[in-house]
Amino acid sequence: MGTGARILQRLFDRNGLPRREDSRRNELARVHISNHRRSLVRGPRMSAHASRHISVLGREAVDYLAPRAGGIYVDATFGAGGYSRAILDVADARVIGIDRDRTAILGGFDLVDRSGGRLTLVEDRFSHLAEVCAAQGLDAVDGVVMDVGVSSMQLDQAERGFSFRGSGPLDMRMGHSGPTAADVVAKASERELADIIYIFGEERHSRGVARAIVAARKEAPIVTTEALAAIVARVVRAKPNEIHPATRTFQALRIFVNEELDELHQALAAAERVLKPGGRLVVVSFHSLEDRIVKNFLADRGKVSAGSRHMPEVAQSSPSFKILTKRPVGPDDAEVAANPRARSAKLRAAERTAEPAHRADDLPSWPRLADVMRGG
Repeated sequence: MGTGARILQRLFDRNGLPRREDSRRNELARVHISNHRRSLVRGPRMSAHASRHISVLGREAVDYLAPRAGGIYVDATFGAGGYSRAILDVADARVIGIDRDRTAILGGFDLVDRSGGRLTLVEDRFSHLAEVCAAQGLDAVDGVVMDVGVSSMQLDQAERGFSFRGSGPLDMRMGHSGPTAADVVAKASERELADIIYIFGEERHSRGVARAIVAARKEAPIVTTEALAAIVARVVRAKPNEIHPATRTFQALRIFVNEELDELHQALAAAERVLKPGGRLVVVSFHSLEDRIVKNFLADRGKVSAGSRHMPEVAQSSPSFKILTKRPVGPDDAEVAANPRARSAKLRAAERTAEPAHRADDLPSWPRLADVMRGG
């Protein structure tokens, strides 16, 4: 069994003991935008399309969040502002919107203007939400909502390099700093590529794809989405009506470049620390890797653990969350018909108890961007 297979096999085993890994993150400068400071930053206004954007499971997410007048809520993945807009519409509340993508922050100017001082936008990673709240003078908040993964806006912009459906640079960065997907494809060893593609893309042909990438880059640098998709398609054969052969490889590289799963682990722990008793956490995810992380996090925090007769000395831990969704909530047929990308969405929600936050879990021992880029 290869390294990637071993890591994936134990990845979500809550009884396992993965070794501790330091979080290696590309630090981002924070840009705070309120209606008093919008003149300090120049950028495009929110498009008409973005202003009409409705987030996947938006109604359900806000229902579970249950905003109230005077409450303070964190939209940890602002995107086109769908959740923020809905919160502001249903309650006289304050919203802190966070996004690492400066384009999303700049696109939110109109909503900031219309919010009457109730919306503040911050350019940062959502794993930093506790620090963002502290910088805003907030020790605790009433709710946190997260829409995990790449946004439709990013997918639809060929120049961002997220999709193989249009030719663009092989970038894939949600932010505007750090290594690109092209850098990873050029730098990673064949074994590292195979592990990345297997673990983060769940691609069973990962070794063949990695081997093909290494062979192709010896002939010419792989710098476009079109070039990478063509290489993958020569190895992964798709049957009619199946997903594009490059789907899983592109997903893997995107997750790896943006350290998305580490970000999610850290963001969940940060939300646990900043939520008030009775505060709500709502998370919408779009594939199994994300959903399992959310499911396991809430399951761990939502149960009472007591010592057994074999280990009576184990101290009982009190649940820090009350689970509100026994099963994940999915989109209805109407939403899927209007937005096919919503098909795989799953919503999970929980309410914070008055018990102390648990110790943050160690990050899994999967490949790390910093290690690959420095060659070891």
